[in-house]
Amino acid sequence: MKLFDVYPINPIEIVKGVGSYVYDATGREYLDLYGGHAVISIGHSHPHYIQRITDQLNKIGFYSNSIEIPLQKQLAELLGKVSDKKDYQLFLCNSGAEANENALKLASFYNGRKKVIAFKGAFHGRTSLAVSATDNPKIIAPVNETENVIFLPFNDEDALEKIFAEQGEAISSVIIEGIQGVGGIRVANHSFLQKIRSLTEQYNAIFIADSVQCGYGRSGKFYSHDHANVQADIYSMAKGMGNGFPIGAISISPKIKPWFGELGTTFGGNHLACVAALAVLETMEKEQLVQNALQIGRYLMSELKGFDKIKEIRGEGLMIGIELPEELNQVKKDLLFKNHIFTGEAKPNVIRLLPALNLGKKEADRFLEALSERLRSYK
Repeated sequence: MKLFDVYPINPIEIVKGVGSYVYDATGREYLDLYGGHAVISIGHSHPHYIQRITDQLNKIGFYSNSIEIPLQKQLAELLGKVSDKKDYQLFLCNSGAEANENALKLASFYNGRKKVIAFKGAFHGRTSLAVSATDNPKIIAPVNETENVIFLPFNDEDALEKIFAEQGEAISSVIIEGIQGVGGIRVANHSFLQKIRSLTEQYNAIFIADSVQCGYGRSGKFYSHDHANVQADIYSMAKGMGNGFPIGAISISPKIKPWFGELGTTFGGNHLACVAALAVLETMEKEQLVQNALQIGRYLMSELKGFDKIKEIRGEGLMIGIELPEELNQVKKDLLFKNHIFTGEAKPNVIRLLPALNLGKKEADRFLEALSERLRSYK
């Protein structure tokens, strides 16, 4: 059997990771500013994380949600504390797509409506409804097509007000990334998020804050939407939540009441997933990683603004987009193969920085020096 060929692969086999560094099969060191797509939040092979999972493996790794799992309650309590959403409710699942799928479904259960507002440039996942709310027709299969999703321009308050005036009583939810990831590190304006909050309250629609990539401290606030001082009804999360262990969740406003069987999952909230997530939050608290993300992110963005040949710098905290002109479309590849630095990308030519939240100034300077070298190498 062969692998189903859907991934463009770099010819590099990573066999070890420590902190913000990974090592290939030949022993070559790479600086990891990609974090496996914003997943590695507390660094590779963090000792506390390894210890937590090892200890749990020696007890029990899995049982279903048909029995008491105190670790779930511990996770809910700590997440409520760290995110400052203590009165919210937690539903655990396995991925960001599943989190958004459940969020959209829960909103529809809540108000009995079908229409969803999403935005140009959005990426919410690849499951049925999540992919329909994703602005990429190529990955929406015919069976996923629906007339229930309305795409509006990102950060366009007039368009938002207009659609609510026309169809407000039919709108179930508005789903928005506080910072669009795949869309190119586009930051939602504070006034735009506040407008979503006021309109969803006015029309009894649900505000879904997709925090899968831009949440969990990456922006310098726990959820990037927090920068706008708004409270969403549902926050979806995954990626950095488990530092590589598959886990996702939605944090749900107390106004939404559950009933038995409304949502469900086999693997969500299993023992190993919970201890992985607890280890992440415990480390974030102890090492003050949200504050570090804000500090190092501001340093990087400040330094990058002094570089010529860069079209625009966007982002918050350690979620940074560096937009380059088309003629510099080899920079990301050269950073990897010449400077041995992993970064992400977004179309058409944006380098995405999504490092661990404990990235140090030393690693930030290594990247700045490498990027400066790359830009100087192009005439």
